[in-house]
Amino acid sequence: MTSEELLKQYNDWKFRLSVYEMALSIIEIDKLTVAPVAGASYRDERTAFLAGEHFSIMTDEASLNVVKELKESAEDPDIRKEAETYYREIMKIVSIPKEDYVAFQRARDASYDAWVAAREADDYSIYEPHLKSMIEWSRKLYRYRDCNLPLYDQMLDDFEPGMNTAAYDRFFESIKEKLLPFIQKVIEAKPIDESFLYESCDTAKQKAWTKQILLPYLRFDKDWGFQNETEHPFTSWTCENDCRTTTRYFENNVTSSVFSTIHETGHAWYEHNISPKYDGTILSTGVSSGMHESQSRFCENYLGRSLPFWQANYRSLQETFPDVFENISLEQFYRAINASKRSLIRTEADELTYPIHILIRYEIEKGLFSGSISTEHLDETWNEIYQKYLGVHADRASDGILQDVHWSDASFGYFPTYALGSAFAAQFFHAMKQQMDVDAALRENRYIDCIYWLKDHIHQYGARYSADEIMVMATGEPFNPNYYLDYLIEKYSRLYSISL
Repeated sequence: MTSEELLKQYNDWKFRLSVYEMALSIIEIDKLTVAPVAGASYRDERTAFLAGEHFSIMTDEASLNVVKELKESAEDPDIRKEAETYYREIMKIVSIPKEDYVAFQRARDASYDAWVAAREADDYSIYEPHLKSMIEWSRKLYRYRDCNLPLYDQMLDDFEPGMNTAAYDRFFESIKEKLLPFIQKVIEAKPIDESFLYESCDTAKQKAWTKQILLPYLRFDKDWGFQNETEHPFTSWTCENDCRTTTRYFENNVTSSVFSTIHETGHAWYEHNISPKYDGTILSTGVSSGMHESQSRFCENYLGRSLPFWQANYRSLQETFPDVFENISLEQFYRAINASKRSLIRTEADELTYPIHILIRYEIEKGLFSGSISTEHLDETWNEIYQKYLGVHADRASDGILQDVHWSDASFGYFPTYALGSAFAAQFFHAMKQQMDVDAALRENRYIDCIYWLKDHIHQYGARYSADEIMVMATGEPFNPNYYLDYLIEKYSRLYSISL
């Protein structure tokens, strides 16, 4: 076979894969946003069939041979990297019988449906057998791999290549060592008044402010992006010019939708800014979950919770909700949106306590797969660990074990990347500040300048380079968690007048 014929087969194979991936992505977006609940079983059965067809294309023996040959012989380094990445992903699933793969997809969809029902009923027992099923399915599917790594290490590596339990243990130990004692100092300090953030703000006005003020400031363009609503905010995409974000609105928590919007558009910008030459390929996405979270957390916290960001936007919020904010100064508002307190809900947590929420989930996941923690009464175990680390207890399952969607689709090993991404972001923020006036850009309605920096140093490469390579390329040094720990301690020492 000539090299031209080889590339034609390869490109045809990639196109067929991308067709099914686009269809499955749009179906999932629909399921998580506007699809009627009563039609779930019908849709889920057919979605599982489509996933099975995608599986067949992905693992086709003739195509696998083409990919294998290109990863070893392609002259174009981008094609070689593509083929290497495809081959690695194919090897994870090629030994799984198709009937098991399709059955897992059905079980996964049913698990999500049960999670939604359990949240609505505030009853963990509805969801428990499905969580147990996802764990059992994960064990079964991973056994098909030819891999000698411990099971949970394989899961961690799937979401953050190169990371394992030992590396995460070191990372979280540094968080426990440096942040837990400091959090206690913050708890003992004079509290910051944030009560006004929870006064009634009409959700229709919130939506209007988001559409007319916030999204334009973020330069989230309707030509390539669309925002919807859902129970658990997420971002999905089909290509660089079709990025879908979601948020949710609470009448008595106006900033919840604000920060979820900033967070999710951070994900969307990453996907939109990847070089068009990678569109429709495995390189046309973020390099890892931690890197993706670094971009959303960067936008939400390092930019969105800064004073200059609100110097550009607070006046319009005051004008929209004068009864709440008219007599609240910008400085009061800034301090309130950064106030730290022990809380139950991860997505609403402040920057300082946020990594503790992730630490808790990490320890539970390790226990679930080592056998030291059971799905039975996991709601009670959850509360015990929350009491240990944060001194809080969930009276409602929806505020505890049922608050996050991720385990419903067997995304075990994903949670740790939230904390890792937050730490990545601190190092990127440090580098950005060395090269541009971030405060001036935010204050002067030039948020896009920050996005351009991220595009130039991170986004454009998609999955072409590893997370470690991107970190060195963008910051000049390997990942160093001390940037994150120092950032948090410095910021909250200043906010709470704590002497170090």
